[in-house]
Amino acid sequence: MSELASGPTNTGRRVVITGGCGFIGSHLVERLVARGDEVVIFDGAPPPAYQTVAREHAEYVAGDVLDRASLAKAITKGVDVVYHLAAVVGVDQYLARPLDVIDVNFSGTRNVLDLAAAAGAKVVLASTSEVFGKNPAVPWAEDGDRVLGATSADRWTYSSSKALAEHLTFAFVRQRGLEATIVRYFNAYGPRQRPGFVVSRSIHRALNGKPVVVYDEGRQTRCFTFIEDAIEGTIKAADSTVANGEAFNIGSMVETTIGDAARLIAKLAGPDVELSDVDTGKALGKSYEDLARRVPDNSKAGRLLGWSPGTTLEDGLAKTIEWARQSDWWLAMPDSGAS
Repeated sequence: MSELASGPTNTGRRVVITGGCGFIGSHLVERLVARGDEVVIFDGAPPPAYQTVAREHAEYVAGDVLDRASLAKAITKGVDVVYHLAAVVGVDQYLARPLDVIDVNFSGTRNVLDLAAAAGAKVVLASTSEVFGKNPAVPWAEDGDRVLGATSADRWTYSSSKALAEHLTFAFVRQRGLEATIVRYFNAYGPRQRPGFVVSRSIHRALNGKPVVVYDEGRQTRCFTFIEDAIEGTIKAADSTVANGEAFNIGSMVETTIGDAARLIAKLAGPDVELSDVDTGKALGKSYEDLARRVPDNSKAGRLLGWSPGTTLEDGLAKTIEWARQSDWWLAMPDSGAS
């Protein structure tokens, strides 16, 4: 029985979360259910056993965002907000499935926007820091330039498809009068994230007795954002009327090198954790291109939404590692990425 077994107070708000069984989506489901929203999860498979709140307190609709007919069963009249999180995510996916990345992130978003406009629902589009590409002028404000590599590099399919999804969203706002806002996540991490990302993969390897992989000596910098903070920013964007027609950077502004993050994970995970350096040019080939720095300017979210991240990297990592130690199913998942 979940902690919400007695049932939350109904707010009268009906929301749809595409990709609601994913990392960010599952945390969003829990937060919205807890505050009393009527939550509909739209995903290709039902919530797994460990997502107790979703299984007991949310409605599930099966489908693919590329299938408009199944999506129309979820986005109906009476829906107030659609949180569009469904996407193909992860560097390993960009390299292995570039066509799927483009199809799902672009065409799937068009389906969501069409149906939301017809239903009179607001859309919150989950986007990414990747839209800025390798713009060297950090920190990036929301209207910063996009600087990308060659179209022959699959690395940029995610950035470009998400940017097109943003263009679609702004176009619907301006031509169709759709209420919509965009949230760009910066290196979100935390419990339940697939071990195919910088933090999750490092923790997964450390707790499984494997060396933590550091790419290109770990000189790159990132701004890591704990999932609880990312969810708070997402909900504030959905609830705010001043957010309509706007994009927001949802990320910490504390810049950390990948190497320092790996060393901190090793320290928190145990005394015997080793680091292993990998040359991305040799391991991933020319289709991959890393970014030297990725830093948001989050002042707009602070000014208009009253949001700022409150979790330090060390505290967030400690919480994630504590959760991971107790999650055998997660530790048993395959390790994604080059090693």
